[in-house]
Amino acid sequence: MIAHKDNSNNARYGMVVDIDRCTGCGACMIACAVENNVPPAAPTANERTGITPMRVIRYEHAGGTAFVPMMCQQCEDETPCAAVCPQNAVELDPATGIVGQIPQRCLGCRYCMAACPYHARYFNWGDPTWPDGLEKTLNPSVAPRMRGVVEKCNFCHGRWHEAKELAVANGKTGPVEYTPACVEACPSRAITFGDLNNSATSVNELAREKGSFRLLDSIGTAPKVYYRSRRDWVRAASGNASGTAEGAHRG
Repeated sequence: MIAHKDNSNNARYGMVVDIDRCTGCGACMIACAVENNVPPAAPTANERTGITPMRVIRYEHAGGTAFVPMMCQQCEDETPCAAVCPQNAVELDPATGIVGQIPQRCLGCRYCMAACPYHARYFNWGDPTWPDGLEKTLNPSVAPRMRGVVEKCNFCHGRWHEAKELAVANGKTGPVEYTPACVEACPSRAITFGDLNNSATSVNELAREKGSFRLLDSIGTAPKVYYRSRRDWVRAASGNASGTAEGAHRG
């Protein structure tokens, strides 16, 4: 079951993405880039050299078209990227369940990129630069990453830090509530975020409902990003043996 590691002192932040609601507008991608100080892509950038921690993938099928927002899936068990990193630059935070990337430790070997089954990691091929004046709009809560390191989605950890600091200032302890930029920006409300350990949250309820599934759930990494669809062909493309919601509750 999804709450198998319930702990009142720890959260397990996760997402549920309703593919049937996603229109492929890309608002989540823009919001992610702005929030996390991802610089404008170079004119020569392509799918290999660009940085898109949140990427909406268009999937064509005889049954229709689906748009699948793809980000780090926050693998919980045998996290592939963490297992291969020689620098301990990847850490699974037990207090949040978030897989963090520490650029100061990263040596740029890109083993983690090869290990990620979701292709959700990106390499900085150049120093971050912005057009004149645009650097004044950068988010002060997020440090830009340098050339030669890997980065990925971290559930807007800068926002988590801000929420945690506010909670501490108000004398509150335990998990905090906050909203990642992609969730806030989605006009169709296709993304739900919250604490999977908390049975009272919408994300916990949606992850349990029929029609929810995890991508490549059969490989046993226990991702904390769930997807939903009423369309059989969408669920069948998830990479699970059954392609059904039951795959979401293993582990």
